[in-house]
Parts: sequence; C-alpha cells; structure tokens
Amino acid sequence: MLAPAMVNARRKPELHFLCLLALPRLGFRWITRACVVGAVTLGFALPAAALNVRDYGAKGDGTTKDTASIQAAIDAAEKHGGGEVRVPPGRYISGTIHLKNNVTLYLEAGATIAESPDNADFDRKEELPFKSVSDDETTYFHYGLVTADSVHNIAIVGQGTIDGNRTHRHGPKTIALKSSQYITIQGVTVQNSPNYSISFWGCDYVDVLGVTVLNSYADGIDPDSSRYVRIANCYVESADDAICPKASPSMGYPRPTEHLTVTNCVLRTNANNFKFGTESSGDFRFVAVSNLTMLPREKGRPPRSGISLESVDGARIDGVVISNITMERVQTPIFIRLANRGRGLANPTPGTIQNVSITNIEATEATVTSSITGLPGSPVERALLMAINITMQGGEIAEKGLEVPENPQMYPEAGMFGTLPAYGLYARHADDLKLSGVQVRWENADRRPALVFDDVKSLDIDGFHADTASGPQPIVWLNDVVNALVRGSRSAHAAIFLRLSGSQTKGIKLQGNDFTQAQQAVEFQGVSKSVVMDGGNFGTGSVK
Repeated sequence: MLAPAMVNARRKPELHFLCLLALPRLGFRWITRACVVGAVTLGFALPAAALNVRDYGAKGDGTTKDTASIQAAIDAAEKHGGGEVRVPPGRYISGTIHLKNNVTLYLEAGATIAESPDNADFDRKEELPFKSVSDDETTYFHYGLVTADSVHNIAIVGQGTIDGNRTHRHGPKTIALKSSQYITIQGVTVQNSPNYSISFWGCDYVDVLGVTVLNSYADGIDPDSSRYVRIANCYVESADDAICPKASPSMGYPRPTEHLTVTNCVLRTNANNFKFGTESSGDFRFVAVSNLTMLPREKGRPPRSGISLESVDGARIDGVVISNITMERVQTPIFIRLANRGRGLANPTPGTIQNVSITNIEATEATVTSSITGLPGSPVERALLMAINITMQGGEIAEKGLEVPENPQMYPEAGMFGTLPAYGLYARHADDLKLSGVQVRWENADRRPALVFDDVKSLDIDGFHADTASGPQPIVWLNDVVNALVRGSRSAHAAIFLRLSGSQTKGIKLQGNDFTQAQQAVEFQGVSKSVVMDGGNFGTGSVK
C-alpha cells in the first residue's frame, strides 16, 4: 500500500515534480520546508497524522455503539487529504462504516470492530436500476460493516479483528467494497461472518495479504468482477466456499474477473475450496493459483470440491493455471463444467472453457470422481492435467454404463451427475485434452474403470498409471474418441487395459506402453481394429 504522503503526491503530480526537481540544489531540510509552503500556497491538502477513534468519542467497551465516532475519525482523515485512523485495543460495536479516499483503517492488536446485533444499524441495500438475477448476498454491498463505494487508496490493516458477531448465516457483509481502486487488506482477522467475509465487486488493484478468516457462515474471500487482484498467505475457514471468484451482473452488466493471483493459502471449508462460479455472467481470464493446502473443517461435512471451474451463464474462461495443491478428504478433487443455465441471458448460449492447466495435485481420501464436462457442440478445449496423484476411497461394487445425463441447465456442483462410470476421471465433450503423469488408485475395491472418455477429440494420455483395478471392466475406456495417443502408460493387474467403443472412434495410437499385467491389452466393442501399435510391450496380453 502507498503511504499517505505518496498517495498525496500521486494525486498532485505537479507538486511532486517540483519537489524532486529542487532536491539536489536545496537539500532535504529546505526542500521539505519548500514543499510544505508550496502545498499551502497552492491549496493542496497534506496528509493528516494518525487519528485515534477514541479521540472522537469511541468507547470500545463492548456495549456502546461506536459507529458515529469511528466514522467521524475516518471523515476527519479524508478532510485532511488522507491518513491513518487507528483503533486501539477494545471491542467496538458498530453499524456500517464508510471508508473514504486515502484512508487507512488500522486495527491494533487487541482491537475488535464487531457488527452491531441490531440489523437496523446498517445501511439499507442499495437501490438498483434493474432487477438482479443474482442472490442478495452477491448483489448488495452497502449492507455491511466495513464498506466502501467508488473510492480509491484505502486499506484495512493491522493485527486486530473484524467480527461479524453472529451465530448463523444471513446478515450484513463484514467487509464489502464496491467499484473502488487501490485497496489493501492485510494482517487482520475476520470472523463469525453471517454473509461473505471479504467481498468486492468491480474493484481494481486489490491486495488481500496475510488475512485470517475464521468461522465464516458464508463465503470466505470473493473477488467479483475485479481485476489485478492478489490473494496471498491467507488462512480461510468457512462453511461455504473458501475463495470464490465471481463474475456476477451485480451492477446490471457483465464485467470480467481477470489478472487474479491466489497463492500460499490454507483453505478449510464444507463447500468448495477454490471455485469459479456459479456467478459466471462475465469472463474469467488470466488467473494463476498456486501453493494451496485444502483441508476439511473440524465440524460439518468434508469439502465438496478442491478445484471447481464453471461457466454456465455465458462466461469465457481462458488462461487459467493451477499448480501445487494438496487436498485432504476433499470429496471431488477436480470439477470442470461448461453448461448453459443461461441466467440473465435473453438468448442462452454456452460460453467457453479453454487453455486451462492443472498441475502437481496430491489428493487423498477423495470420494467423488473428478470430471471435465462440456455439452454436445460446446466442448471444453485445450485442458492439461499433469502430475496428478489421486487416491480415492472407492468401494463401488456396481458396474456403470455410459448413460450420464447432460443436465445443461442444472446448478453446477461436483457430484451433480451421481455415480459416474469411472472412479478416477470422467471426461465428456472435450477437445484437445492432455493427461501427463496422472496416477489414480482406490483404497477399497471399485469395479469401475479408472478413466472414461466420451466424445473427446485430440486426446493425449502420457505416463498414466492406475495402481488398482477390479473386475472385468477396462482400466481406460474410450468411447467416440477421435485421434488419441496413449503412450508410456502401465497397467495394474487387470482383465483389460483399454476398451474402444462408439461409432465415431478412430485414429487411436498406442506407443511404448507396458501392458504385461493386463490379461487383454485392447478390447474392441463394435469398432474397427484400426489401431496403430508401435513399440508397446503387450506381454501375454492380447488384442481382440
């Protein structure tokens, strides 16, 4: 974050330039004096010294409502051109606080700003010139504790706490920022939020650094239709989604979420750890996510998903890289969904998901199959899964066919298809899909194939290994797959390694595989045996 003086200099570049020009000739003492005199002469406001909310009447006794006193300190800082408003140790009960231009709210260690238990102490939800298609929690930003609308150069920092002060969901947001720029939220703890803990819409240049979110009854951190956002070194524990970038039409028009970085965080949730959507009216572009640890909360159900990327309302998801993720007891490690719910669209049309890379994933005790699913004629395009190691609990004793419902308008959620034909990964309606160094296994015998691909074009499987297989089903099943290369892969002890089926299947090439543990290398179900074998070790296995 910029210091108040630098903020002021940026706002008054002519004064900044004159000061720098004179510095070599006059020296620091004289240039300081000259700039102060110049500022007064030219009518520029100088940054105020740190203001203490207690000097404006705040009690911090846990009973008195200190809203007016805290706001008075913020207003005074803005009046002086910006500055720091300090909140010393104590518990300050408050309704809505409005951050202003160039103001830093600094919570000292031991300081807590807590939401008033009276909802009437908060601003009303803003009037909008349109009927929102999103839910109230996503749409409204004035109904909150620490808020900002159309301001710049603001910060919420320190070692203190912002407390939602509730025991259930539904109530004011805790930190709600809208249409603002140059924002820093650093070091603070946000807890007991009845609504989204940290939520911002249409904001640019946002840093959320070293923040702790505890016991949120709703989402943890939600960048919505925002750009140039960095979320780093945070601990997020929430009942709903932990980090959930959105692109909602909360202002009546779509705006992309782009140039987003999420790194070095610990996430604990009963829902989804990192999720795009389901608010997907705007686009998601140029996103990098890395170094996340995903765990269950100590209470409630295990996380529904680790990584969920969803476009169901026309969004274009493009240029997403996700790497170095560990997941413990996450139900579904990876869920990628392109569908056509079409909410808010006069003519519902699927968006796109393309250029997605997911690498270095370690997931244990998963219970629901990962999936990549598009729609007929609208495939997920150019996706890479590399160095993925998944251990499933397994235990499915029934063999499954390929009859999986499309559900194009259903709310997208990992597990929406029920039990899938594969135990490790199911992919349908995809184009240019690559798997490299993927390894899956189960802890309890599961009779389904490890991988199933249905209506996939340009499929590469390189270095795949299924540690476990059970029953007569193949390890890998390709149905209506065009132009596939399977190379460098190994079979566990199994009846069949590869099944080929479907009238569209063609152009399948096997290269350098080791099928010595399979009783049968390839099984054909109603398709031509036009498979090119090159350098594979088939052992005693056969091709039928």
